[in-house]
Amino acid sequence: MYNLSCYNPSSFVFVGIPGLEKFHMWIGIPFCVIYVVAVVGNCILLYLIAVEHSLHEPMFFFLSMLATTYLILSTVTVPKLLSNFWIGSQEITFSGCLTQMFFLHFSFVVDSAILLAVAFDRYVAICFPLRYSAILTPQVIIKLMVSIVVRSFSIILPDVFLLKRLPFCRTHIIPHTYCEHIGVAQLSSADISINIWYGFAVPLMTVISDVIFIAVSYAFILCAVFQLSSQGARQKALSTCGSHVCVILMFYTPAFFSILAHRFGHSVPQNVLILFANLYVAIPPALNPIVYGMKTKQTQDKFILLFSLKKSQ
Repeated sequence: MYNLSCYNPSSFVFVGIPGLEKFHMWIGIPFCVIYVVAVVGNCILLYLIAVEHSLHEPMFFFLSMLATTYLILSTVTVPKLLSNFWIGSQEITFSGCLTQMFFLHFSFVVDSAILLAVAFDRYVAICFPLRYSAILTPQVIIKLMVSIVVRSFSIILPDVFLLKRLPFCRTHIIPHTYCEHIGVAQLSSADISINIWYGFAVPLMTVISDVIFIAVSYAFILCAVFQLSSQGARQKALSTCGSHVCVILMFYTPAFFSILAHRFGHSVPQNVLILFANLYVAIPPALNPIVYGMKTKQTQDKFILLFSLKKSQ
């Protein structure tokens, strides 16, 4: 029975942000506001893309997929954080922890792949404008979306089984606000070298390959843009990529900073790392619809039209 309970613990307990327990109530307020902005903004974006036929283009299909994964990323983490901070609900079941961990990492890998798909879309639109419709057909878009989901699922699913094989006899207290693979694995008294190798190297190598291909795509895009004779055409081409570049920086910069800080920033206080990790899962989903709404004229026009119609009614 002892061994069985080790390999199948009933629950884990979240500490929250160690050292800042007395501020949990106040810290939860901005996270709640950010989460509401993320949910409302991304839902409006999805609604506009669904109802407006002029937005039924490859880039906006990828954008709708990005908004969906951002909703998943924030929803699997922030509500549990708020229940912990505000009503003291610190427990999470073992299966709930595995589910949260899976969708957290799955959405991260999906987001990275979608940003690569959008970079490919912009590359085709700018470098091969006359062949755009012939290259990015609906069948190609569906195949890309399916391949993104299948690749991400195949990469992250082993994390679940790598955790299930570990005994958790030492402690069930997680010094964090959500379950992530290596953080949970470190609670085990068994050898977790395979968890560290797979959980760090494989997803990271996948994301790094996405970053390399995105950089190559934008190198070709910039070469094509600066070969245009008209300055107005150059500005228009660059402006179409502006929102995507903002989202790329917004997604990868805090992600890589967080990874490097956890691996090499041993002098950084733990509560700072955990607070930053929570900002990473909350802020990019909230900024995504704002960036695309401000930078993309098509969505901006439809957003203004939507609310002007509601006011007139």
